[in-house]
Amino acid sequence: MTEIRLLPLLPLDDDVVLPGMIVPLELDVAETRAAVESAQAKAPSTPSFPGIRSLPAAKAEVLIVPRVHGEYAELGTVATIERIGRIPGGKAAVLLRGTGRAVVGETGDGPGAARWVRTEEAPELSDERAKTLAAEYKTVVISILQQRGGWQMIDAVQELEEPSAIADLAGNAPYLDLDQKLELLRALDVAARLERALEWSREYLAELEVTDTIRKDVAEGMEKQQKEFLLRRQLEAIRKELGELDGSADDEDDYRARVEKADLPEHVRKAALAEVDKLERTSDQSPEGGWIRTWLDTVLEMPWQTRTDDVHDIAGARAVLDADHAGLDDVKERIIEYLAVRNRRTEAGLGQVGGRRSGAVLALVGPPGVGKTSLGESVAKAMGRNFVRVALGGVRDEAEIRGHRRTYVGAMPGRIVRAIKEAGSMNPVVLLDEVDKVGADYRGDPTAALLEVLDPEQNHTFRDHYLEVELDLSDVVFLATANALETIPGPLLDRMELVTLDGYTEHEKVIIGRDHLLPRELERAGLGTDDVRFTEAALSRIAAEYTREAGVRNANRTIAKVLRKIATRVALDEVSLPITVDTEDLQGYLGRPRHLPESSLPVSTQRTSTPGVATGLAVTGAGGDVLYVEASLADPESSGTGLTLTGQLGDVMKESAQIALSYLRSHGAELELPVGDLKERGIHVHVPAGAVPKDGPSAGVTMTTALASLLSGRVVRADVAMTGEVSLTGRVLPIGGVKQKLLAAHRAGMKTVIIPQRNEPDLDDVPAEVLAELDVHPVANVREVLDLALTPASSPVAQAA
Repeated sequence: MTEIRLLPLLPLDDDVVLPGMIVPLELDVAETRAAVESAQAKAPSTPSFPGIRSLPAAKAEVLIVPRVHGEYAELGTVATIERIGRIPGGKAAVLLRGTGRAVVGETGDGPGAARWVRTEEAPELSDERAKTLAAEYKTVVISILQQRGGWQMIDAVQELEEPSAIADLAGNAPYLDLDQKLELLRALDVAARLERALEWSREYLAELEVTDTIRKDVAEGMEKQQKEFLLRRQLEAIRKELGELDGSADDEDDYRARVEKADLPEHVRKAALAEVDKLERTSDQSPEGGWIRTWLDTVLEMPWQTRTDDVHDIAGARAVLDADHAGLDDVKERIIEYLAVRNRRTEAGLGQVGGRRSGAVLALVGPPGVGKTSLGESVAKAMGRNFVRVALGGVRDEAEIRGHRRTYVGAMPGRIVRAIKEAGSMNPVVLLDEVDKVGADYRGDPTAALLEVLDPEQNHTFRDHYLEVELDLSDVVFLATANALETIPGPLLDRMELVTLDGYTEHEKVIIGRDHLLPRELERAGLGTDDVRFTEAALSRIAAEYTREAGVRNANRTIAKVLRKIATRVALDEVSLPITVDTEDLQGYLGRPRHLPESSLPVSTQRTSTPGVATGLAVTGAGGDVLYVEASLADPESSGTGLTLTGQLGDVMKESAQIALSYLRSHGAELELPVGDLKERGIHVHVPAGAVPKDGPSAGVTMTTALASLLSGRVVRADVAMTGEVSLTGRVLPIGGVKQKLLAAHRAGMKTVIIPQRNEPDLDDVPAEVLAELDVHPVANVREVLDLALTPASSPVAQAA
């Protein structure tokens, strides 16, 4: 028979307590306080409120009834009062434990202020199916607890065996709402209760697993970022501590601070800060971080705002140039003019005009050994500027000048930017060495990239492909050196001011050898300045008979060779210092002379002692040189006819030979030359040194003279050299390189030189001491050439021929 009891009513708003649950309730609610006090009044042995002690065995009970929207539920939960005390916040509270379901009956009066209610135990239905569902539900609950980290509750859940108690575990589930808990309270069928709780728990577990997966992914990403952030901060702290311990603490890795501290132009600063922003957003594992750091290091190493002060002492600058180099007056005058103009601009306050400064671009063209490269250092010293040399010989990649794009592996700035960085200032003297030997291939044409570099109108905004910021080159003095003018592209040459260095006279070589070469080689040989002395006659003989060149490079080697011989003999105790080297001593040190003057040889051994040989003048990459042209007629009985040319002649030189032959055939009678048998006899023209390629029109008069000598039987004077182009009408046309050719004739010992009349103004460039020793004849036509070059018909040489 069902027991009926009277219990104090404890209404609970918006919550449900199921059997097995332990809940704390604050006693600040009047109904809750009245119910607890009424329950204690029914149990006299219970200590009065608010003691904090466990109740005796006969515990007081209340009926907890959910109240939804002011209405009491038909079922409630009988709960025992476990403890009364204060919660951590200081408020009074009671701890209740649900023991079973009960049907809510009629209300009545009882001890205390609470309402009392008739309570009848609600019977529950359970079967074997409930046990299976309970085991399954227990597994789901344990999974949920594992997901949520409720490890302490798992053991308590595992100890439960009763299906009803297992089903009532859902009352503790925070994911169930009030209606769902009411439904579980009303479900007296344990199996039905378990089905509902199992359905809701599975849905929650699925959501929990998805949420947990997302949380883990987010947590892993966050953990990686936090770990990286932490490691970076630790690394910075370690570096700082190490720097302080070493006494070298700096902010080398703080690029933002370095950029803000550096003295950069505004457009460069903006570009650098933009790259710093990229670097700060880039992971250390990304290769882009290394590219950005390298770029920033390059930008920060550039001397953007650094400029040296030019020398204002013009006379002192000229003295420096004269002390370092003998001759080369054209270059010295141009540098002095530049300094003088710059001083005037400075005094007038004209620093820039249209963003352009007063730089200069000079092309020094001349044969090897005349001092083009060393002149760059002297110019820099005379101007008070830094000097840097850029070797362009053999460069075939356009990126060598403009730099590589940063997207390429191993990208770096071009040679111009690297030169500015090496110089350490924005206004150095930059020597572009061997600009005539720049090549071109599929990678581009470097000379095309040099057009912007060497153009004074646009090099103030030069852009290197690597830096990608404007670089002002308008204050740089560019000196470009070359051996051959013809191989420099026209557009590039047009952007440079041409200064020609035609070589040294013998007198200048003696001065250079005495004042420059000898002191330097004495130091290299370990000899004192007073240990060895060369007479001027010895130096003159070295220049004339042992080296014969436009420059002084071989003369330098020859002097060094003599000093090595002397040092060796001193070491073997064969001679003692000091020693004076004179002309008669040279053969003992150097052997026989390599270049004897033609005029010093006996007539029988001279190359022009037979008809058909003439001496011409030419300009090569090594300077001026003499050029012999030989002609011969084939035997009348041979079958060969026509013109044969040998000696590696170029197309222009071949045409000169054909023009010479055509002119003599058409004007033979006027020149009193027997040209009638030329139809039946072949003519062979040869230019010795057959392994050396030759070209140019200036050998026209030489070929004409050689053929005229051959036909007339009159030999060409041995002391006569000539140059000039010949037309079909016999006119002698102008040519280039007059100064170099006259210097070559002077070195070869010639006495008379024939040049075109229209080249007579070029004689102003020839040194006075050379003109004093040469008899120069400007001519207008071939007849004048023949009259001067051929020996008279009555001379012994002509008669013997």
